[in-house]
Amino acid sequence: MIGAMKCLLLVAAAFAVWAQQPEGAPAPSNVRGAAYPRILPDHRVAFQLKAPEARKVEVMPGGGVNGMGKGPFEMQRGEDGTWSVTIGGVAPGFHYYWFLVDGVAVNDPGSETFFGWGKQSGGLEVPDPALDFYDFHDVPHGEVRVHWYRSSVTGQARRAFVYTPPGYDAAGRTRYPVLYLQHGAGESERGWTSQGHANFILDNLIAAKKAVPMIVVMENGYATGGTFEDVVVKDLIPEIDRAYRTEADRAHRAIAGLSMGGGQAMNIGLGNPALFAWVGSFSGAGLGARDLQTVYRGAFADPAAFNRRMKLLWIGCGTQDRLIEGARALHEALDRAGIRNVWWEGPGLHEWQVWRKHLNAFAPLLFR
Repeated sequence: MIGAMKCLLLVAAAFAVWAQQPEGAPAPSNVRGAAYPRILPDHRVAFQLKAPEARKVEVMPGGGVNGMGKGPFEMQRGEDGTWSVTIGGVAPGFHYYWFLVDGVAVNDPGSETFFGWGKQSGGLEVPDPALDFYDFHDVPHGEVRVHWYRSSVTGQARRAFVYTPPGYDAAGRTRYPVLYLQHGAGESERGWTSQGHANFILDNLIAAKKAVPMIVVMENGYATGGTFEDVVVKDLIPEIDRAYRTEADRAHRAIAGLSMGGGQAMNIGLGNPALFAWVGSFSGAGLGARDLQTVYRGAFADPAAFNRRMKLLWIGCGTQDRLIEGARALHEALDRAGIRNVWWEGPGLHEWQVWRKHLNAFAPLLFR
């Protein structure tokens, strides 16, 4: 899977040249050899599907609306049974989608599949000509390892994806800080590498000396037979500290996540101050009607003590995200209480392009 992802990024690197052609270029998220979806020079995207027996075919953005726009988008049937539609105004970044064929959800055979919305879904990657921090560059690269272990909490085997920084194996005695990085609802431990390109983001930051070399652990945020927090505290952290050369103390341990994972990071990170000194929430933290004195197990009840204990609390959200008001309310309440926090906001929906930017801004602040 990692090799396939690298191939997709190499295709994306050539996209800038291809996209100048009037007919555009296949999306870098396509399976090898698939001509559609096709990205046109003006960022319109053309879709096709051969379904001669179908009566109605539509393109459905993940969740009904995302950076592709608000769907579904109805396709037109050609004489040979090929259905087509071209969508305008598609935002750069990664977007889930699928076809509705006579009302039945069907993945695009031209697209790689990505686990999102609780299922294998199609994904459209639209390169951004203004951003390349998450692309494959000719710099030293870390490795993404698949780490299996048995959980004492659930009694089941579990799988974590573990990024080790460039030179990890050669640096036989060097120990590294650890970032636990969580995905969102309906996604999996694959998300941060397959959809988010977290490994390339870290590679590029480390090569530019903008971030310290670190281990990044990405686990499945669900637990049957126990809570995910118990899995992290009782199983995952001890397992990572056993299997990898970590600096196994709170000063060198961070937790962050997107959406659901951002809420988990706040609950686990702030609720276990003996384990974590760095916490980040990407589009996943809000205050709502809750009392600042009691949320997160009273972590904010004593602002002076919190400021002494916590090295970084980072909160971010896209300005077009439905969660922006709650996230901003939390940040403003923390400011009023004198609790140190870092706030990030910028254009974007509840989508991976925003979360890639979050990680790119958050990681350089860690372990300094």
